[in-house]
Amino acid sequence: MPKNMSESLKRTPLYHTHKKIGAKLIEFGGWEMPVQYSNIIEEHLTVRSKVGIFDLSHMGEIVIFGQGALKLVQKLITNDAAGKLVDGRILYSPMCNPAGGIIDDLLVYRLAEDRYMLVVNASNIKRDFEWICAHNDDNAEIEDRSDRTVLIALQGQNSVQILQTLSDVDVTTIRYYWFQEGLITGIPVIISRTGYAGEVGFELYTDARYGVDLWDSLYKSTIAERGLPVGLGARDTLRLESGLPLHGNDIDQTTTPLESRLSWAVSLKKGDFIGREALIKQKKQGITNRLIGFRMLDRSIARSHYPIYQDGECISKVTSGGLSPTLGVSIGLAYLSNEQGKMGSKIEIQIRKKLHPAEVVPIPFYRSQKLTV
Repeated sequence: MPKNMSESLKRTPLYHTHKKIGAKLIEFGGWEMPVQYSNIIEEHLTVRSKVGIFDLSHMGEIVIFGQGALKLVQKLITNDAAGKLVDGRILYSPMCNPAGGIIDDLLVYRLAEDRYMLVVNASNIKRDFEWICAHNDDNAEIEDRSDRTVLIALQGQNSVQILQTLSDVDVTTIRYYWFQEGLITGIPVIISRTGYAGEVGFELYTDARYGVDLWDSLYKSTIAERGLPVGLGARDTLRLESGLPLHGNDIDQTTTPLESRLSWAVSLKKGDFIGREALIKQKKQGITNRLIGFRMLDRSIARSHYPIYQDGECISKVTSGGLSPTLGVSIGLAYLSNEQGKMGSKIEIQIRKKLHPAEVVPIPFYRSQKLTV
């Protein structure tokens, strides 16, 4: 990485810790982040079989609070915060523009009846904050706490026992998409039963001043359980196997939640929200294009933006693709029409100048039996 480029990138409070343990760092969404520590396949398989620790402090945390907080959250998201959230519960939701396109996908934490934390994607923090402020007609208070927050994920089946030995909270009682506030080795933390790896795991939020100490405690216990630190490379292959969309690749402002297999996170009956009328219209007219999964039928590897052919015609492009370390085949996501994307349909991926065979398969490609336990 050129020196001047490195100097212009943001760094998390754990940057020097990553350097010390040998991370390979790359540019990602304006941040200098670990892409791998050992190698991507080893890190991936360790999360699937044991446990991995991730620095996700580049993600954004925006707190909305005060009398108008719930009303503003309801206006911003497609899911139903009023009907589904209670204190300690978490909601996944797209946040759409008036045309129904996905500005971002985020997590909503209900900290109290009038206090919510929105966790947004790293490259969208500034834009999301400005969007939220621009639609604040309800006199809610809005605060960007991204720079003051460290987020560390512990993912994999051994994450439960690791946290149980370090925390003053019984983490076995925290249900999927719920959270508790507690202490980990004396450090105040939000312990969230969430993750982006498709495995049992936790995401841990703390004040940035405690970040290095929290990482060191978790890292020591992770290594003791034969786990590994994990970079963005394996995080991407883990989420792809689990069929989880990546904003900027699989979902963006040109795609709607109904096309993106996210209709379960859209509550058209909750009342008005930004994009509702467009989504009602699209649902009435019928969804003609949908996000589908495919697997390669030879040993080639499909990558993002590779052209997709069917019957000699270029019909789409790969939105996400790569080798699945768990399954040992190349997999990917793409948007195809209902007719082109029927289950079992044969397609071809252009790699360099040659077409390689693939077929449409169900999503997710991999499902952990322990995810919601």
